[in-house]
Parts: sequence; C-alpha cells; structure tokens
Amino acid sequence: MMTVTTIEKLSAHVGQVVTLQGWVYDRTSKGKLHFVLLRDGTGIVQCVVFRGTVGEDFFQQVAGAGQESSITLTGLVKSEPRAPGGFEIDVQAGRVLQAVTGYPITPKEHGIEYLMEHRHLWLRSKRPWAVMRIRHAVIMGIRNFFDERGFTCMDAPIFTPNACEGTSTLFEVPYFEQMAYLTQSGQLYAEAAAMALGKVYTFGPTFRAEKSKTRRHLTEFWMIEPEMAFATLDDVMSLAEDMLSYVVAHVLKTRRAELVVLERDIGKLEKIVAPFPRITYAEASQILLEHPEIKGTELAFKAGEDFGAPHETIISNLYDRPVMVHRYPAAIKAFYMKRDPSDPTKCLSVDVLGSEGVGEIIGGSQREEDLDLLLSRIRHEQLPEDAFGWYLDLRRFGSVPHGGFGLGLERTVAWICGIEHVREAIAFPRTIYRLTP
Repeated sequence: MMTVTTIEKLSAHVGQVVTLQGWVYDRTSKGKLHFVLLRDGTGIVQCVVFRGTVGEDFFQQVAGAGQESSITLTGLVKSEPRAPGGFEIDVQAGRVLQAVTGYPITPKEHGIEYLMEHRHLWLRSKRPWAVMRIRHAVIMGIRNFFDERGFTCMDAPIFTPNACEGTSTLFEVPYFEQMAYLTQSGQLYAEAAAMALGKVYTFGPTFRAEKSKTRRHLTEFWMIEPEMAFATLDDVMSLAEDMLSYVVAHVLKTRRAELVVLERDIGKLEKIVAPFPRITYAEASQILLEHPEIKGTELAFKAGEDFGAPHETIISNLYDRPVMVHRYPAAIKAFYMKRDPSDPTKCLSVDVLGSEGVGEIIGGSQREEDLDLLLSRIRHEQLPEDAFGWYLDLRRFGSVPHGGFGLGLERTVAWICGIEHVREAIAFPRTIYRLTP
C-alpha cells in the first residue's frame, strides 16, 4: 500500500516511495526534465519529473501545469541538502487534478493593496504561509502554558450589554428588542469565572470601533485574557513575563524554519527570557520628557498623558526584551483598576511593551475588589449602573484581591515574526477600510 505523507514528515521516509498531494508552487523545465516545487501546506519540496520514468502522457500534463495547479506525485524520497527543505523526490508517477494558467499572484512584485484584495490566494505564498504557521504555534504555546499552570479556559460572550472600557469604541448591534454591543474584552466575565474556578483565561475575538489607521490596529482581533483570584499586581506581571518567555521559546523550538523564511533575526528572539525590566510610569515619563527626538516637537510628551505609539517605541527600543511599565496615573486608565494604596493618584496597572519598538502587547492590572470604591467609579464615569449589577455582585459575595491582563494575539504574532503591520498577522484582516475578502 502506497504511503501518503506530508512534506514536513519526509525526514521519516528517506529511501522510501511516498505519495504527496499538493499544488505547484513553481516549475522549471529543461529538455526531458521538469523541476516542480510542490507545496502542500506543511512545506515545499523539489520534485524531479523525468520523461523516461513517468512516460510521455504524464510528462506533458506536468508541462501544462502552471502555478497553483493541483497535483499528486509518487516518488522516491532522497536526502538532498541543496534542495529546499533538504529533500528531493524522484517522481515515478502522478496525476494532475487541475491544470491552472493565469494565477493572479506571480513571483513578480505586487503592491500591498493588490495582495490584500487577493488575500484568499496570497495566503498560499511563502511569507503569509510562514506567518500563519507561527500564529498557530503562538496559540498552541499560550494554551500549553496555561494548561500546565492549572488555568481553565472559559468562553466569554461576544454580545454584551455594556462597554468594558470606553463607549466610543463600541460596535452597536440590534439584539431583538434591545441594543447590544460586540465585545471589547472578555475580562469582566473572566473575573466572574475566576471567582468560581480560581484561575481562568478567555481566548476569543474582540472588536474595537475606533477609527485608527495605524499599523498596530485592527477592528477585529483576538485576545487572550487570564484572570486570577487572590492575585496582586506583582503576580500579574510575573505571569505575563513567564507566558511571553514560554511562547517565544515554543516558537523557536517548533517554527524555526518559518522564522528563517521571514528572515527574522532569531538572535533577538533568543533574548526574550525572564526577568523583564520593570519601570514605573514616572520613570518612563522622565525618559520621554528628556528624549531629544521628540522634545520640542509635536510628538513631545506631556507628563500625566497616556503613551502614544511613538512614545512606546522610544521606550521599548531601550531594551533587548519586553519592558513592563507599571503604576500609570489612575485618571487615564479604566475604572476597574485598583488604586495604589501608597499613592491613590496611581493605579496598580501594567503595560508590557514588546522589544524592537513594537509597542504595547499586554495591558493588565490588579482589579478593584472594594464594592463602594468600584461603584463610585462607575458613577464617576457615568456608566450604566444597571448593566454592571452582575459585575458588582462579584464584590458583594466573596470579594478577594484579583487581577489579570489582556494580550493582543496579532500584535504578539507580528512582534515575533518581525513584520511591521498587524494586518499580516491574521488570515483575513478587518480594518476601517477593509471588509473583504
């Protein structure tokens, strides 16, 4: 019986005859030989088709099979260090399932808008293929990390009755006889689950309606949000740095070949190990106030403000690993963040800025566990008190110190891959200008 396998498993079949199923990534011909680069979703391998071996009929079929023709090939697996992936197939037989001509994405250069319009096809090219494989490894690394530490995965609703952070960034959705909103975050529901299960994380899509055009923003993206009962800000920061170190190590172990495809500087990723530097917002502010590149310009930083993307880039470029900025002014952070007992103008929050200037990839905090203080902040922010009734119940019945964070998956994938724009870190990006394909 013929062995059907995949390209990434060829090392286990050297000297054996196997069948591969895939698509023509490229083909060159010379006399009685076709050199077919076959891709199957797991990798690319060179397949040598000799007329004298496969016969005239199949040889001519391959001659008419352009880029992205679907094909099956059976042949002998040989070790060949000079070939892509280190292996080569001496083809003995095969079948062209569909001969394709005129594939719209050719090896020539295409503009990014053209490629995004053809994203459903562009995914087959080396660069997006590598990014999607790394994204998968990041997801698996995250899940393994939390599973090994006793966290329970729970699902938060996508339809919500209220905002988690800011009402200006909500997508409204008619919901029978009332108005609902697409979730900005699963955090509030994760807090409820943490009071039941101790340590939980949510992993799902989130939506922001802000009309941002930067390379760091999508309107639909995925968030990982762990929440822990009986946890302080220090616990939150330690969990964040342990998770990022774990995930980067997992990618280096399982997707090194894909990082090479992206020409990623692997040496920089190998430096992503705990502990990460920790600085206060006040210390970070002082760096920005004195920074010569923005001092006296329109990008100049003003103490007490939140950091913009240029400010985060300046800070993160000072370190060879992520930096944790903690204790932001309470006035610029969310209502649910606990104030610092030693200075109530600050909150027990942390933003983790990725290295190499990528900016914020994690935002977290210790949550306010006191019912009266939380209620006063909801009223101060003029949020709908009735909608937060269930959330306030968490402080009425068995309240404990607790905390967690949110990690943006696409920003993390873009950082690890070394790509500039998060739109390449998700299969089908949604931005203010893009709803297709």
